[in-house]
Amino acid sequence: MCLAVPGRVLGVEDRDGTRMATVDFGGVVKEVCLEYLPDLQVGEYAIVHVGFALQRLDEESARRTLELFEELGMLREEFGDPWEQAAHADGGDGDLAGEVRR
Repeated sequence: MCLAVPGRVLGVEDRDGTRMATVDFGGVVKEVCLEYLPDLQVGEYAIVHVGFALQRLDEESARRTLELFEELGMLREEFGDPWEQAAHADGGDGDLAGEVRR
């Protein structure tokens, strides 16, 4: 299942002409493209789907949604277990294939 998941922007950078963000999805951190929301700033929340930030979201709504997804086990279903992924990464080097441990 592919969910649109709320996340909080931790950092923003320009990467080869593309605006990218590091986004925290309730403990899972991923890189996200900001081309659809180029003015999104650090600390703001957005709905993200398949690696693209699509819509701004207020903090309270984002937190409630993440809590609900966590209760239903949907975050694990969407992102998997990052620790398990690290243990099975090619070469055993702990690379999380785009995910960043906090």
